[in-house]
Amino acid sequence: MTGAALSTGELHAALRQLLAGLERERQALAALDIDEITGCAAGKRGLCETLAGVTPNALDAEARTMLEAARRLNEVNRQIRNLVAANVAARLETLSESLGSRALGRAVLPTRLRLVANG
Repeated sequence: MTGAALSTGELHAALRQLLAGLERERQALAALDIDEITGCAAGKRGLCETLAGVTPNALDAEARTMLEAARRLNEVNRQIRNLVAANVAARLETLSESLGSRALGRAVLPTRLRLVANG
């Protein structure tokens, strides 16, 4: 079913599903549940495909309110994803520094030498 063929009731139902999916995604991000995060992404993608053909004039006041709520939730989830990624990057950097650049250089050097020798 494409967005253009949605009745008002179907549009509202799809937007409610999207809102519920965004809330599940937020909870999955908080729990760092990669399987649930992946499932939520697939669900969002499917619902976005369902809503793809909906035109602005097809949105009543209730649909506009739900759409705005979905935008806000999606933005919050995006910010959480970015914070998690920044936290992981900072931890990896700290780990790299604690190992020291010399230790990392030695670990990489034999691979480079083998590539040049086989080159």
